[in-house]
Amino acid sequence: MLRIFFMTLSFIAVVFVNGAANIVPFNGSTSLEISNRIPILFTPASYVQLIWLVIYSLIAVWIFGFWKERNNLVHPLSTRRSIFFISGSVFNIVQILLWHYEFFTLSLITLGALLLTLNLLYLTYPRTSNRLFERIPIAVYLAWIVVTFITNILYVLTLHEWSGWGLSAPLWTVIYLTIATAIALHFIYHYHDVSFTLVFIWVFTGIAVKNGFEELFVSAAALFLIMVLIVTILFLPRKNKSKTYKIHHTSSI
Repeated sequence: MLRIFFMTLSFIAVVFVNGAANIVPFNGSTSLEISNRIPILFTPASYVQLIWLVIYSLIAVWIFGFWKERNNLVHPLSTRRSIFFISGSVFNIVQILLWHYEFFTLSLITLGALLLTLNLLYLTYPRTSNRLFERIPIAVYLAWIVVTFITNILYVLTLHEWSGWGLSAPLWTVIYLTIATAIALHFIYHYHDVSFTLVFIWVFTGIAVKNGFEELFVSAAALFLIMVLIVTILFLPRKNKSKTYKIHHTSSI
């Protein structure tokens, strides 16, 4: 029960800090205002940020499921999951503060730590454990942090006036879109994770909407890659339903 208390407390802290950062806001600017200071073509339209409401709702469901299944979890596995989640929450809070006080490189490093922690948490589930009370909330959270990490890499590089090795910003954006698509395809093929991929489709749609006809190359690439992901999901081989996967199975890490 104690670990669930700390998990819940850390989750509430993340929601509070994230909300305060945009309502108060910290250091006089909201997260979105800071993000919009530098034009990054990979940054999606502002409405895409509404996914945080989905993430917070899913994490609340996940914590409830963790509490509900607490007696079915083997102790080392439940301990790992709680440690990964609490650590990720701490990294999330620190990253928000660093971002708002313009320590962008440190913020990126902390975001990378959050990404690693969430990935470790994700890997504690069996490969096809895609259920609402199990891996789906973590998958959605992880996918969004992957996209955020890519965006922040571009932000920091642009801030430090990186030359791009002579390649244009639209071309680099398409390269990063392609890399992101490869990551999504990896999770589709190896984990049958549709929820992870839907986040990328949501973000790519926002990128196409924001860039519109002004950056047609980027918008067209985003729309094409959306179709690639959708087709892949539609023709994804079904997992073997004869097998059952329970939350207390041996961890994959």
